[in-house]
Amino acid sequence: MFRIWFSLFFSSLLSFNGYAPKPGSTLKTNPNILLINVDDLGYMDTELYGNHDFDTPNILKLTAEGMIFTQAYASAANCAPSRACMLSGQYTPRHGIYTVGSSERGKSKDRKLIPTKNTTTLADSVITLAEELQRAGYRTITIGKWHLSDDPTTQGFDVNIGGTHAGHPKSYFSPYQNPNLSDGPEGEYLTDRLTDEAINQMTVGTRPFFLYLPYFAVHTPLQGKEKLVEKYLEQGLEEKTAEYAAMVENMDTNLGKILGALDSLNLRKNTLIIFTSDNGGIAAIHSQHPLRGGKGSYYEGGVRVPLIVSWPGHIELGSQSDLPVSNIDFYPTLLSVIKQKPATGKILDGIDISPEWMGQKMENDRTLYWHFPVYLQAYSGAKDDSRGILFRTRPGSTLRQGKWKLHQYFEDEPDMAYELYDLEADPGERNNIIQKQPEMAKKLKRKLLDWRKNVRAPVPAERNPEYQP
Repeated sequence: MFRIWFSLFFSSLLSFNGYAPKPGSTLKTNPNILLINVDDLGYMDTELYGNHDFDTPNILKLTAEGMIFTQAYASAANCAPSRACMLSGQYTPRHGIYTVGSSERGKSKDRKLIPTKNTTTLADSVITLAEELQRAGYRTITIGKWHLSDDPTTQGFDVNIGGTHAGHPKSYFSPYQNPNLSDGPEGEYLTDRLTDEAINQMTVGTRPFFLYLPYFAVHTPLQGKEKLVEKYLEQGLEEKTAEYAAMVENMDTNLGKILGALDSLNLRKNTLIIFTSDNGGIAAIHSQHPLRGGKGSYYEGGVRVPLIVSWPGHIELGSQSDLPVSNIDFYPTLLSVIKQKPATGKILDGIDISPEWMGQKMENDRTLYWHFPVYLQAYSGAKDDSRGILFRTRPGSTLRQGKWKLHQYFEDEPDMAYELYDLEADPGERNNIIQKQPEMAKKLKRKLLDWRKNVRAPVPAERNPEYQP
């Protein structure tokens, strides 16, 4: 009896400290990994980067417990492609997911080109980050928005709670009408429920966990808790913005619950937390000023996102990095942290940024790329703060190298197709200096063309016969 009790007690201790027994090997001390991916949370939607419209004290608390990135990017400006890039470690042309649903968004008469066909499901042949961590002995769990297929358990997850192909919930209040999430008591709030599910999963088993927590919040429909909505209405916010603010604050409250649970379970010291968003915020609901645009745009407001990384004892408390990074970097970085080599033949477009996490400054002259050969219709015309009032973006490619940001739009004539911005002098991308910097423009154009050739990026060229100028 004592032997059985001791065995169970020892296994429990291992579980609470994040250690993993691996068949045929000694115990490893790989950290638990918690990846929180908030949906549509913009760069200027929290207190991290100077916005004080919404209260987000727990995000600030997490910042004090880790490293904040000021130049962090999503690899796409809307939900599905960004998630596909993050979990595959690859740019959009490699998996073919460019947008949500059809590539023919907006009215046909407004589209000059026939866009590239879109893929809506991440192929099972793509080796995901979850599959690599599963191979390394992790227990892999996804709780919340999946959006890349019908069943994430075919792509590396042991447990799926709430994940379907749907891009947003039918309701934030129970009943949820979600086939992979049982309804709670009437009126239960979805973000609260997903947090409770996440905390429950932290105590299961004896292996380290990879917990992917992609909240449905703060994506539409705008449905905040009544008292929080009233709070922000009283502060003078418009109704839509007040609803949104209530959702942001509630998400922040749930982050606090998770941090508290990790502490009480004695898991915090051996848990690596990544907190980020899948794309920029919706500019028409809450401005991303001083950044231009929002979700769906390849200006900074559409792709620059919050990023905090925390791992006590490894990442300096309260530190900051200005290194340009992307969510495609999570895959190679996490494999480096656990000393796992990627599967044979796996192409990774991101880089290992763990030296930056650990205080070793990395060179900031790398190039980041985006490719979007499809259309995305406008939300609210001029309020989208985009290039035009009919589309948040039209087909094109973008790169950033150092302080330079180059945009190319495929519909336009050669002399009108490019925009160049100096992000140090002009973070809002208002002053196109393509004519003033011919040598830099030439260099970056060549880099963009070479990259597209390397990744075999499709460029739409066929004219749309239904187009009406």
